[in-house]
Amino acid sequence: MARDYYQILGVDRSSGAEEIKKAYKKLAGKYHPDRNSGSDAEAMFKEVNEAYSVLSDPQKRQAYDQFGHAGVNPQGGEGYGGNPFDGFDSIFESVFGSGFGGAARQRSRATRGSDLMQRIEITLEDSFNGCEKNIQIQTMESCGDCKGTGARSGSSATTCSQCHGNGHIRLQQGFLAIEQPCPSCHGEGTIIKDRCPSCRGQGKKSQNKNISVQIPAGVEDNTRMRLSGKGEAGSKGGAPGDLYLDIYIKPHPIFKREGSDLMCDVPVSIVTAALGGEIDVFSLDKKLSLKIPPQTQSLSNFRLRKQGMPILRSSAQGDLICRVIVETPINLTDAQKQLLQSFADSLKEDQAKHSPKCDSWMHKLKRFFTNT
Repeated sequence: MARDYYQILGVDRSSGAEEIKKAYKKLAGKYHPDRNSGSDAEAMFKEVNEAYSVLSDPQKRQAYDQFGHAGVNPQGGEGYGGNPFDGFDSIFESVFGSGFGGAARQRSRATRGSDLMQRIEITLEDSFNGCEKNIQIQTMESCGDCKGTGARSGSSATTCSQCHGNGHIRLQQGFLAIEQPCPSCHGEGTIIKDRCPSCRGQGKKSQNKNISVQIPAGVEDNTRMRLSGKGEAGSKGGAPGDLYLDIYIKPHPIFKREGSDLMCDVPVSIVTAALGGEIDVFSLDKKLSLKIPPQTQSLSNFRLRKQGMPILRSSAQGDLICRVIVETPINLTDAQKQLLQSFADSLKEDQAKHSPKCDSWMHKLKRFFTNT
């Protein structure tokens, strides 16, 4: 039975990425074949590499936590049947330097391009309907003049004469042989004598790139989208990186979003609130009718089903929630004030019936001051 990856590295299931990396470096140094002889150390070293390759990858780690070894299937896909050192050279070099032969494996390796991050602002209407946005990013693209080789058009890189294309040289110090990157080709194995003037031998150069992005309906604020292969170009035939878009939705003057629901304040006259009626309200795409029942109080909420935001990757839709704000009349004439006063006087005869909250509040105040 395969050993538990957390047990191999000596960490807990709640351990963070840095703690796992620290444990891996310690064990990798302890069992590295260049420091140990025998099959036991090599077997442990392979186990440590296998455990770290899973636990250092968030997706693989989640699958392993849920399904165990079956979730990561180390024998399938790329698996672990290849060179156990591949993918770990940079870590070994940072811990042990280049004396463990890592540089030899790094020469002329295809390198994936860097990922890019971009912030994009959209309106609430854009999120409601879905939209297409054209953005411009600054990225490193493969040089068109040299096709990414770094050599001037019509020429090519030549094999390094000092290391004979190995990318490393071997230094003998007594009984100890040490490999280090070739100083002539810097570990590449090849030398570019006639560099491309456009990219100065880098194989890539900075360019502004226009990209069309489809924003799906229902996307929420602070959503991160990944556009595969839209990042920086890779080196030596490596795959391009990805472009990550952080979507920011601008505040709306009328609506506030709560998940898939839309919230809005709706002013209502004191007469409509008291007697009831029907008023017009608006969603993001249409005019709607809202029935106000008699005796509606200010800050009452009314829900209109399926009139809110679309739910991402679904045909469902949230609700529109209208909060009623009863508006007090202003700029009254003397005649209107007199009528309003007469109306108020008529309510005093039975305040508990007509204004129960006011009446209850007054009774609470009286009891409070009586008891103090």
